[in-house]
Amino acid sequence: MQQVTVFVPASIANLGCGFDIMGMAIESAGDIVRMEMSEGDGIEIINKTDFDIPCSVEDNVMTPSIKAMLQDRGVKAHIRVTLMGKIMPGSGIGSSAASASAAVFALNHLLGKPYDSKRLVEFAMEGEALSSGGAKHADNVAPALLGGIVLICSYHPFEYITIPFPKDFCAVVAHPHITVKTSESRAVLPEKIPLHDAIQQWANVGGLVSGFMKGDMGLVARSMRDVIVEPYRKRFIPGFDQLGERLMAEGGETFNISGSGPSVFALCKDASVGARLEVIMVEHFQQFGIKVDTFLSKGDNLGARVIF
Repeated sequence: MQQVTVFVPASIANLGCGFDIMGMAIESAGDIVRMEMSEGDGIEIINKTDFDIPCSVEDNVMTPSIKAMLQDRGVKAHIRVTLMGKIMPGSGIGSSAASASAAVFALNHLLGKPYDSKRLVEFAMEGEALSSGGAKHADNVAPALLGGIVLICSYHPFEYITIPFPKDFCAVVAHPHITVKTSESRAVLPEKIPLHDAIQQWANVGGLVSGFMKGDMGLVARSMRDVIVEPYRKRFIPGFDQLGERLMAEGGETFNISGSGPSVFALCKDASVGARLEVIMVEHFQQFGIKVDTFLSKGDNLGARVIF
């Protein structure tokens, strides 16, 4: 029997205007997964975390990714996966993506590392498709696996670029204890958008990528605006606009929804500002009677890694 234990960081998807094409890894949370491979056949999933996670093979997001890799490699084996640590499901910081990414990263290690990073992201997208109702997107799995900030340039064929998270930037994430399913948050989105909104969104994406590459927080802040998705998704988050106004008044540079929510995030220039923003986030959700977890985090530029 072979075994490996891996860590995969949480991630913030979309980054405002980059719906389904951008994401970044953060270092404050992640999944810890032990995988064992032995002779035989089948997949076994064991949950040792405090969260209620589907352990049936049919319902867990790791299963499609594992099956796709084994089939592509032409390998028959028994795979036992044990979840040792977990991002809270439905939190909006890449819970399902971390699981799928951990599965492919660990399995690739046990198979002798036959696949490159690009192929691993493609395998991880198989698991994300189960979570999101069939949509294969890489805005969470790519940064979870690769670290840093990732821009998906094309899905057909699959192509991406990576950008290191600027060392002076901090992300403040708040996870209110409410549930927003990815499938539900996608259902509210419009099928058609006005041309002027599309033009503005394209401009914002260009500015955002440039801002991250230059380490220009001002440009990042001006560009991380979402005129297409946020107006529909913010309804799931109590007092969204009011919270954003408070954060900007206290030194936050930009504020948006993390992935499909309910987590929200702000970027700032240093940890002292971030600490103030954390307090505001907690106070905001508490006034609605909602418990909230907060994370003050640098970006994770390492991505998935073996821990033992």
